[in-house]
Amino acid sequence: MTATETGTGPGPAAGTGIRLTAPAPGWSIAADVVVVGSGVAGLTAALRCAAAGRRTVVVTKARLDDGSTRWAQGGIAAALGDGDTPEQHLADTLVAGAGLCDEAAVRTLVTEGPDAVHRLIGTGARFDTAPGSDEIALTREGGHHRRRIAHAGGDATGAEISRALVGAVRAAGLRTIENALVLDLLTDADGRTAGVTLHVMGEGQHDGVGAVHAPAVVLATGGMGQVFSATTNPAVSTGDGVALALRAGAEVSDLEFVQFHPTVLYLGPEAEGQQPLISEAVRGEGAHLVDADGTRFMVGQHELAELAPRDIVAKAIMHRAHEQGVAHMYLDGRHFGAQMWESRFPTILAACRSHGIDPVTEPIPVAPAAHYASGGVRTDLRGRTTVPGLYACGEVACTGVHGANRLASNSLLEGLVFAERIAADIAGTPAPEAAPNSTPADGPDPARATAPPAPRTALPLLAPDTRTAVQRIMTAGAGVLRSAESLARAAAELDRLHREATAAAGRPGRAEPAGATATGTATATPTAPTDPKAPEPGVEAWEATNLLCVARVLVAAAQRREETRGCHWREDHPDRDDASWRRHFRITLDADRALTLHTTATADFPPTVTP
Repeated sequence: MTATETGTGPGPAAGTGIRLTAPAPGWSIAADVVVVGSGVAGLTAALRCAAAGRRTVVVTKARLDDGSTRWAQGGIAAALGDGDTPEQHLADTLVAGAGLCDEAAVRTLVTEGPDAVHRLIGTGARFDTAPGSDEIALTREGGHHRRRIAHAGGDATGAEISRALVGAVRAAGLRTIENALVLDLLTDADGRTAGVTLHVMGEGQHDGVGAVHAPAVVLATGGMGQVFSATTNPAVSTGDGVALALRAGAEVSDLEFVQFHPTVLYLGPEAEGQQPLISEAVRGEGAHLVDADGTRFMVGQHELAELAPRDIVAKAIMHRAHEQGVAHMYLDGRHFGAQMWESRFPTILAACRSHGIDPVTEPIPVAPAAHYASGGVRTDLRGRTTVPGLYACGEVACTGVHGANRLASNSLLEGLVFAERIAADIAGTPAPEAAPNSTPADGPDPARATAPPAPRTALPLLAPDTRTAVQRIMTAGAGVLRSAESLARAAAELDRLHREATAAAGRPGRAEPAGATATGTATATPTAPTDPKAPEPGVEAWEATNLLCVARVLVAAAQRREETRGCHWREDHPDRDDASWRRHFRITLDADRALTLHTTATADFPPTVTP
């Protein structure tokens, strides 16, 4: 996967013909909409589509309530309080985004956000209220000049939102497929979306594959934090949606802007996988960042001190740690007292104590860890990608809201607002006609059958144990602090993994197994790898392959962006350079698996859909 650059944008999206190596679908169902993901974005989109009368199927990688949303602690940001306005929320978001926010997208978010939160409450979500009042209790987080963060259960906001939406989905009787890893997008002969292939884990053969046929697919698959060794993301966050979209020919943008949350519980240099998050709301309530000597090093660094935007706080922590030759700093909330810790931050308190740390009596060791992808699959204000019929929302999407750095607690709001917009767009298109005598829940819809597209190319799979290698390469070369040298080293090591996978596949470029088309008809005779070292198709191999794909895109973009902006920190280019780099990359994957980087003319994105 080599990278080339051009300053002009691509034409209409065309399928790459690249698919994961997988067997033919052995079963299928038909729907009007398939939503991939069960966080706030996915379930909101599904509920709104179903309410509009569309046959909707929800596919999720784990259980319905087991995505990234449930791990969100701090809350959801919206101009809900007295004296606060969408304009103030917009201003804070633009500052945090370091000059790369699409202002039209931000204005949409902050203007529609308050009503969207109230509709969420109408769905059953219960937010904390002020003592003796029915008014929603609001707190502050980094980058916000107002108290505008609504929270639930003290520090369990995501869990409450997930509970409410899952309950609504079950009450509505939506069809759901849990424990299913989505593999690839199905397209018809015209290149339009026609559904997805997926593997249901724990049922049938370990590599058994099925298909959901639908003219609209909503990607809400969450983030890609597992591309790094230490992250706040759950194990399922392996960049599957971004990788799927790239293989389908969609554009992705801003993957170089990975937000490293500044205050993650430090568990030692060998800690890997999901790490406990210490919410920004802890600092919002008055906790202080200190070094080993007890010095508040954020004072004087920024007007908001500990509540500066996350990229600034993460960089300050790393600077002070390097100066003192240590691996972490401390978050001191001892002055809260036991009662406040137990009532306001019960989840965090329990997590710390489970690791032998008591925040009531001692400072919490903290260090930055991979948290949130500001970039993803590029969309317009209606959630439409550059592939007709394919939508994206939530962390998998790049709406332009976050720019170079996400403002704290804007993520849940973004998922909510843009999911509603996607559902409105789908509801505004003519409903597909059911085929005569067809049964919606069983089999592909013959009314949507078209001539099969050209044969596909199967993507060589990585061995499952390569996942750890990818994570360590990315942490060392493309983590919080980057340089031309570190990124070049990471790119070379990732290329080596790709070459080894291609060699192990035996016959790179062989035809894809039968069935990976819009109609389920065969495109080629299934073939097995000739090399016994080639990994068999399965969840671990598919996830590792997806991680390598997004890692290579991230590194290519980070190499090209020769400046420091937001959460992209280049020690060899320490300054922000608006003249050269106040613009985005629009990245596509070509049929030969090469990356092409197109540069936008301004910080605003061009349309995804040709008028």
